Amino acid sequence: MKKIALLFSLLCCTFFFAQKSQNYVQVSYGSICCGTPSPDPVISYLEKFAKKNKKKSFEVYSQSGLGREGEFKLYIGIDSLSKKQQNTFIKGLQAVVESQNNQRNKSRDGHVSFDDQKVITKADLANSRNLTIYKK
Repeated sequence: MKKIALLFSLLCCTFFFAQKSQNYVQVSYGSICCGTPSPDPVISYLEKFAKKNKKKSFEVYSQSGLGREGEFKLYIGIDSLSKKQQNTFIKGLQAVVESQNNQRNKSRDGHVSFDDQKVITKADLANSRNLTIYKK
């Protein structure tokens, strides 16, 4: 019984400490009538930015179950970036979100929102429901 308790606590600690970032930016996906937009442009930007700056892939979490039509949020860890890289990353992410919103059909496609001034902490994420590691 002690072995099982030890193993369980080890697994819980492993998941908790696997989160490397302390600060995250949030990208929200909302719906108007026909579902949410695709996260592919944002994920593609993350991959390109990481490759260009020779960084490991970003730590990304997804929070689902936020509405009837599949609304969700992505949380992207930014602690591995220097201040200069963070500024460049946020400007580029803002451009990708704006581009995606400009290309949508305003009468039926959902909306992507990103607040470049809002930083979510690890403590905030610990209190979130339906949070999973994002995998494409």
